This record gives sequence, structure tokens and C-alpha cells, in this order.
Amino acid sequence: MREHSADLGSVFDAHVKHEFVDHDVNATMRTMVTEPYLLHVPTLTGGNGAAEVRNFYERHFVGKWPADTRVSQISRTVGTDQVVDELLLRFTHDTPLAFMLPSVRPTGKRVELPVVVVMKFKDGKIAHEHIYWDQASLLVQIGLLDFKTLPVVGAEQARTLLDPSLPLNGLIEAAKTPRGLE
Repeated sequence: MREHSADLGSVFDAHVKHEFVDHDVNATMRTMVTEPYLLHVPTLTGGNGAAEVRNFYERHFVGKWPADTRVSQISRTVGTDQVVDELLLRFTHDTPLAFMLPSVRPTGKRVELPVVVVMKFKDGKIAHEHIYWDQASLLVQIGLLDFKTLPVVGAEQARTLLDPSLPLNGLIEAAKTPRGLE
């Protein structure tokens, strides 16, 4: 049974709009419970509790993205107390993104990255967010990992999600030629 009558998808959408369009930390925080939890899984960044989450949003996230950042929804699953969105995040890495790329200076490279956001709700507000992306794909796209020597891919992940007619088995085919760290 649903804990609250709020349309969880609408709360999710308002939260993302406040982050990426309005750049409004206060409005973003109002979509959340009193003591929320936020975790960017690949880099273990975010916050536990209102003070840490607010600090994270103010210092590293809300309004800190490149100007050309776009977030597109690929799919959504809504449960009784949870929403899971599969998103496509696109941006040019022309500004520091400490939460995503700690200690990495802007590279000017274009990024297309699939992201999964799991939002858990309590009483119609966001209780926690778990945010996942493939860090190896991100590092390939900004030039910090060499896809020729490691079994990783870059923007092809995002492009294949949007166009299922693209060829698959890229890494299987590539594996026919042994790679190594000479």
C-alpha cells in the first residue's frame, strides 16, 4: 500500500527540475524528508542528513554543472514507495565536477552517460537517492582510460540505449584480439 497519496513521479520530476533547471537548493530540499540520504555510488559522494545533503548540493551539485547539461529520461518504474529512472546525462566536461570526477580538471570532452537514479519515498517526500553510472565509461569519454587496453566502452553505452539497432557484442568482438597492460 502506498504510504502517501503524492504522485511520486511528479515529486521526482520536480526535484530534478529544481536541481538542473531552477538551480534552487531550497526548493530541492523541500522535495525531501527532514533527514534525507544521498549517495552517488561510483564515487561515494553525497550526504547523510539534511546538513550534509544541503552542503553537497550547495558546494558540488546544484548549479555546478556545465551550461550545456541535458538530462533525458529513457525509462521509469514507479512502485508504491520508490521510483527508478533510467536517464541519459549529456554534457561537455568544461567545469570541475568534484562529486563525479574528483581531482580531475575540465577536459573539454563531450560526455554521454547512462545514469540510474533510485529514489525511495516516505510520506510523499524523497527519503534517499542512490545514483549509479559506469565510472569506466565516463573516464574513457574524458580520456583518462584507454578503451584499447581495457575492456570498457564510452559513449556507445548511451547511444545503444537510444538506438537498439546498433550492433552489440562490441567487447566480445574486441576480446578476440588480446589486450594487455604491457
